[in-house]
Order: sequence, then C-alpha cells, then structure tokens
Amino acid sequence: MNTPIQLRHWEQMGDPLADQTVQAVARCQSHGDMPGLATASRLMTQWTRNGDLAPWSPEPSGAAPQVVEALQTYLAQAATLPPWADPARIARAEQIFMEHGPLSCTLLFCSSLPECYVLPHLAEVLHIAGQLEAHTEHRIRQTAAMVFPVMMRGGLTSPDGAGVAQVLKVRLIHATIRHLILQGPADPATAKTAQNPPSRMDLHQALSAHGWDDSKPGQPCNQVELAYTLLTFSYCFLQGMRKLGQGLSREDETAYLHAWNVMGHVLGIHSELMAHSMEEAETLFARIQDHGRQHAVTPDPRPALGRALMHTMANSIRLPVIRSLPVPLTQWLIGAQTAREIGVSENVSWWTRALFRTGLAVSQAIDTVVGLLIPRFSLSRLFTRIIGYHLLTRFLLDQTRPLNLPEHVLAPMQNCVAAWGEDPHAAPWLNRLEDRLTTTGLWRGTPRGAPK
Repeated sequence: MNTPIQLRHWEQMGDPLADQTVQAVARCQSHGDMPGLATASRLMTQWTRNGDLAPWSPEPSGAAPQVVEALQTYLAQAATLPPWADPARIARAEQIFMEHGPLSCTLLFCSSLPECYVLPHLAEVLHIAGQLEAHTEHRIRQTAAMVFPVMMRGGLTSPDGAGVAQVLKVRLIHATIRHLILQGPADPATAKTAQNPPSRMDLHQALSAHGWDDSKPGQPCNQVELAYTLLTFSYCFLQGMRKLGQGLSREDETAYLHAWNVMGHVLGIHSELMAHSMEEAETLFARIQDHGRQHAVTPDPRPALGRALMHTMANSIRLPVIRSLPVPLTQWLIGAQTAREIGVSENVSWWTRALFRTGLAVSQAIDTVVGLLIPRFSLSRLFTRIIGYHLLTRFLLDQTRPLNLPEHVLAPMQNCVAAWGEDPHAAPWLNRLEDRLTTTGLWRGTPRGAPK
C-alpha cells in the first residue's frame, strides 16, 4: 500500500463474482416455485467444511439446476486462499486469538462492533438489514459465528476447518443485500411510504422497500466499507490490546493482520484495500472514517445502534457491580468523537464513572510497577477477562440457543472457551479472585434444557 488509495473509486465497486452469482440465482425459480435466493440460502447450509466446497455437489434437494450451477461456479472461483497466504502466520494469529480469548471477545464487543457503526451509510444498511437496534444480540451472535470458525485452529487452512465455508456464506449475504437494495426504489421518499412498517417486513421486503438513492456515493456494502469492517476485526483488536497494556510484538501484529487479510480475500476484498502493518492500518482506518463522515444520513441511524449495543451488553451481565462498565470501557477504547457519533457518550452514573476511572488508573499504575518484577502480571487483563466471561456466556455459550454452526465446529468452540476458565499468565490468587466474579472451573454456558 505504497500509493494513496482512491476511496471514491473503490466505493463504486461491490463484489463482481458474488454479485453475478446472486443475480443468476435471483432469476431462477426452484422446485415448488421457491424463489432462487431462498433455494440458495437452503443449499448454503450444506457448506460446513472447507474441504467439501470445491468441487461441491449438493445433496438431493429438487433445486433448480441453474441455482446449483451458479453456486458451483461461485465456489470453484472463490473457495481458494490467495497465493500469498502464509500458513505459519495464519497459525500464529490463531494462537494469539486463543491465548487472549476473553480479551479478544471483550474487544470484539466493546471496540470492533461499535467502530462498525461509524460510517453513516454502512450503519444505514446494518439498520435496514435487521432493524439492528431491535435485534442486536442476533447481530452479535452472527458475528461470532464467523469470527470463531475463522480464528480457530485450521479455520482457514485445514480441509476440516470451517472458516472459508462461513466466510463464503457471508460474502453471498453481502451480495444479496446489495442486490435487494439496488433493485428497490431510487427515491428515498418512496421507501418511507412503504405500506408495512419495518417490524412486519422480512429481510427481503425491508431491503427492497428501502431502495438506494442514486445520489448517494457508491454502492451499499461496497469495497471501502468491506475493507473498513475488516480493519475493525484486525486493527481494532490490536489497537485495543495496546491500550490495555497487552500489546503484541511487531511480528505478531503483522501475523494477525495477515490472517485477517487472507480472510478478506475470501470475502472478496481487493488486496489494494488491505493493510500489512499497524502503521498502514492506522492510516487507512482513519482515512476511511474521515471519508465516510463526509456523507451524512438523515435521520442518523448510528446513535440508535450504539445505544442498543450498550443496552444489550448491560443486560447480559448478571453481576450488578460491573453491569454498566462496558459503556465507559467502550468510550475509552473507541475515543470521545466516535462515542458521541454512535450514541454511547451518554452519562452513566457517577459511581460507574468513578469505578471505571479509578480502576483504570490504579490497574495501569500497578501493572507498570509490578510488571517490572512479574512480566505477565496484569490487572487490566483480569478486568477485561471478567467482562469477557459474562458476555461470552450470554451470547455464545448458552446451549439453549446454540450458535448457528455445524456441530463439528460448535463443540470444539465450546470446549476451547471452557478452557479459558483459568488464566495461565496470572498468579493463583488472581485466578481465585476472578472465579469469585465469574465462575469456578470451566467456563460453560446454560446447559440444554435449563431455563434461560
């Protein structure tokens, strides 16, 4: 990334391969006059392992041959890693994610997801696609259902992994969103006069009814927005680790960015929009944010999304003493300007503010001093692990509502998170303190059949 990226050029571009696939599928009718897009969604549930994608032959389904052929063509071209993919760097990134598991998830909830709402037009599409403020938990669980298969061992590189399979589904979902919005009314006033309110519409109806104003810059879910979202998963995690005093080595940061760039390639993002170092990532992230902020949306959908995310996280934490802490933690991680824009700058109670600011100052001071004698010691790590536990058990480990993942991915994921119950880097007394604020032993969710 040696020359300035022309963002206006890239925001005019979607994803030609995925877009052509969706357009071909949308023209088809399948058995029983089921629409082609619905048929494709049903067939995509068969994509569970990377090694089964190319070549792929669907189980008997009565689907229209044109739908099957379109999906097979898509997989033949998309289900491969780029020639520059480095298995050793990818393996190191997987190890980093798992070593810092609870922190990884806390940063996903309190940094990556909030930063996704900064670009007004991207926030608008997120709002339309799922009335996100009403279904925030669903959005969180969908995101986790992609992140974990990608970052688990062999997620991108092993035939038995599921990262490529999950990402290719998401890629077609993005193309479907583009297709439905672009085929709707071009006049935004027409969208507002839709006879049915959004709460009564399914996804396809809501997207089609909204349409896309031709005066808006670029396409929905364009290359710039996809590249920005990719950075929220890679750069925001690494930057958050630095702020928490858990910064990685330069080599490890590069490996983490590399793994997510490989994922971005599978997602259909052009390599020109990828950052290969923290310096490049910081520059590109800031440029895209500044560029996106120039194009306001009225009414602004971002505050409702941000407030809904904070409300959902607070409701997931059963321990009253820390229930409101994700709000100041998010404000600190993403910065004052972004917090104001996405509606999470509202005041929390003075007690919560005092608790967070005091805890942050004390933990940073103690970590600095004690860290000279015990390099692995960190109260900041303890604090974020506790929040991570409560968010994980609510959103990801509740076995009464398992994630929409194949069983061969879901079971290892649950076992992996269960093993996070003890921090190998912490002293025994810190682990005992953590247990008092989380649970003793393995981190498990609500068992199947148990009351919610």
